[in-house]
Amino acid sequence: MRLYEFEAKRILTKHRIPVASGKVAGTVAEVEKIAAEIGCPVVLKAQVLSPGLLEAGAVETADSPAQAAEKSARLFDLDDGGRKPNGVLIEQQVKAAAAFGFAVTYDGTAKLPVLAASAMTGKIDRIADDHPDKVVRRHFSALLPFSDYLAKELVAALGLKGSDLTRMSAIVARAARLFLDYDLTQVDISSLARLEDGTFAASDLYMDMEVEGRARQGALLAELGISDDDTRAVREPTPFEIAGKKIDDDDPRGIVGPVVEFDGNIGLVIGAGGGSLTLTDAVRKAGGRPANYAAIGGNPSVKKAEELTKLVLGKPGVEMIAVMSNVVSNTRADLVARGVIKGVMALGFEPKDKIAIFRVPGAWEADGFKILDKYGVDYCDRTVSISEAAKRAVDKIGK
Repeated sequence: MRLYEFEAKRILTKHRIPVASGKVAGTVAEVEKIAAEIGCPVVLKAQVLSPGLLEAGAVETADSPAQAAEKSARLFDLDDGGRKPNGVLIEQQVKAAAAFGFAVTYDGTAKLPVLAASAMTGKIDRIADDHPDKVVRRHFSALLPFSDYLAKELVAALGLKGSDLTRMSAIVARAARLFLDYDLTQVDISSLARLEDGTFAASDLYMDMEVEGRARQGALLAELGISDDDTRAVREPTPFEIAGKKIDDDDPRGIVGPVVEFDGNIGLVIGAGGGSLTLTDAVRKAGGRPANYAAIGGNPSVKKAEELTKLVLGKPGVEMIAVMSNVVSNTRADLVARGVIKGVMALGFEPKDKIAIFRVPGAWEADGFKILDKYGVDYCDRTVSISEAAKRAVDKIGK
């Protein structure tokens, strides 16, 4: 569940993490007024959820209030997955003496939260892909209290000293704590600027929350004005996604959802009690093209696993499916295996021809393996990382 940038910055401010000065406008006239109050030059950011718009097209700069008003008219008219932007954020343009990229996210390979930072700006995953030697990392526990020493160690690895080290370390530590406290999947400050006076300010920010964490985070969501029926979907649901919700609604045993449709050739039947995003990313990083996101867990029935398999494998363009889970849980691996195989056969296929990989560490795992052996399905146990399992699936299907 993605938060708008202005909401994410409210959370940072609440936790004493400095952000670029700014306000949200709902009309062109308000943009001009706020730009005059803040002082130009300013940055204009359409408050959108669609990833494509966040990456490009949702940001403008202006050197005067009149220019800000003129440019904001285009931003207000952007198509954000069938909806209009939720206002335009106007921020004073930051004059940075230096800038860093920083993120708190989850490392699926290490199975731990991770701090990552770089002396380069931009989203950390992009920097890590293009310049892996420019990123420093420190893993930490999701169970034990966060240690400020890790934050200081990370920042020191960037070469910062003295007051710079102290100030940025405090920001890193606070970000790590709110990541844990609010069930977040990422806090990505793609531009953490050190200003000329030595202070820091977060200017570009992405923040996502686990969908499953919404029930626990009711107080925060109410504070932000996010209602229960605001799903934060990047667009209107497709027939495929509606069918996925129906599978979950029709059978109370276990959980299926959310189901999200993509344009790819690898169908995903995945689960992890919060790690499904990690699994999807693992497939993408291996060069694969997911056809969907479809989390399954909570000890689903054979029928539920079967219906989800039929939905995912029956999607046009899907060549094979990958069935994966990230962590050991109470979900019975044998029931998932039975359901998936029944779903494949119900569509008239041989399981070994359509299941690229099966990796579901859980209860009754050995019995699940016996079933998979019977049908010649490739599988792996918990000693194989999700990154390796994803790579095996992608290699089998082809990119």
